[in-house]
Amino acid sequence: MVRPVAPLWLARPSRFAGLERPTARVVALLAALLVLLSFTALVGAAPPPVEGPVATADDRADVLLYDTIVEQVRHGADYYVVAAQEMRRSDYPLRPFVTMRLPTLAVVQAHLPPFATTALLYALVVAVTAAWYARLRGPLPRRAPRLLAAVLLLAGVAPFVQRDLLAFHEVWAGLLIALSLALRRPGHATAAIAMGLSAMLIRETAALYAGVMLAGALLGGRRGEALGWTAALAVLAAAVAAHAAAVATVTGPFDPTSPGWAGLLGYGFFVRAMTALTALAVLPAWIAAPLVPLALIGWASWRDPLALRVLTTLAGYALLLALFARVDTYYWGMMAAPLLLVGLAFAPDGVRDLRRAAGARRRITVTRGLRGEAGR
Repeated sequence: MVRPVAPLWLARPSRFAGLERPTARVVALLAALLVLLSFTALVGAAPPPVEGPVATADDRADVLLYDTIVEQVRHGADYYVVAAQEMRRSDYPLRPFVTMRLPTLAVVQAHLPPFATTALLYALVVAVTAAWYARLRGPLPRRAPRLLAAVLLLAGVAPFVQRDLLAFHEVWAGLLIALSLALRRPGHATAAIAMGLSAMLIRETAALYAGVMLAGALLGGRRGEALGWTAALAVLAAAVAAHAAAVATVTGPFDPTSPGWAGLLGYGFFVRAMTALTALAVLPAWIAAPLVPLALIGWASWRDPLALRVLTTLAGYALLLALFARVDTYYWGMMAAPLLLVGLAFAPDGVRDLRRAAGARRRITVTRGLRGEAGR
């Protein structure tokens, strides 16, 4: 085992600093493979070219659909009736029931004036940034690296701050997940659970995040937190069951069916989606692509249970995109995009420590037989 050296930016040596040489070499090989595979994003399936998440015709159609539903609910229409009506008019699939969004966001926005919804989105972005800046005081004690982490966070959320995206469910759910993670501390999980439940009630795919947090609580022996996440998932299950019943009352067997969610587009598609949904979109693809796995490696470097939860959450959504997303559902990546790039702030320590651990040479101490020498 190589002797740890003083950290570069982190408050203490990274997770890789104490690895034995064989283990470090395996980890380094996996990290290198992850970086190499990121270049498949340059040749594989890719989201439509974007200059922001709503630059394509399909995205504009989605936004127009959601805005129309909100406006009609604001004037007294029933959510399910108007949603089914507008989805049929625009040739959207209505089966299975999950093709229709949960009513939470539309109903809340319908009861708020438009300027209040915009202010609420900006306030949420500020809350996420402030919460993470405070959370990173421990692992990044120096101001410069911590400011860099804040800039990287803003680079992940900047594309979200568009008025066109106010009715986009993944925007709100992704920001709430990021805030939930920042607020979670050992023994103080209530606020994190509340934010996680809010994310799930806006977009049910946030249940993946709740599952990660539940598993982390169970593995950490935190029974109270585990019960809290279980209760949140139970509330979501009840809401989804009620939603399914309501959708059944406004749809029929002749309504169009979704083409399914088995895209099998691979890891490269996740990388491409992350570059499209963050400030990495301004960089050439061959530079942006390897920064995605480098950010994941950075999150793996920070020796903290929270970092492990963030990394597992990111990996979960990477798997979701790689296996189930279609090219036109790349916006699922908004659930993971806000926090991804922050990992780059941890990467310098992690890469340095992993390289040293993997290249460590075994020290051999030779002792001469003093008795034998004395008897000669």
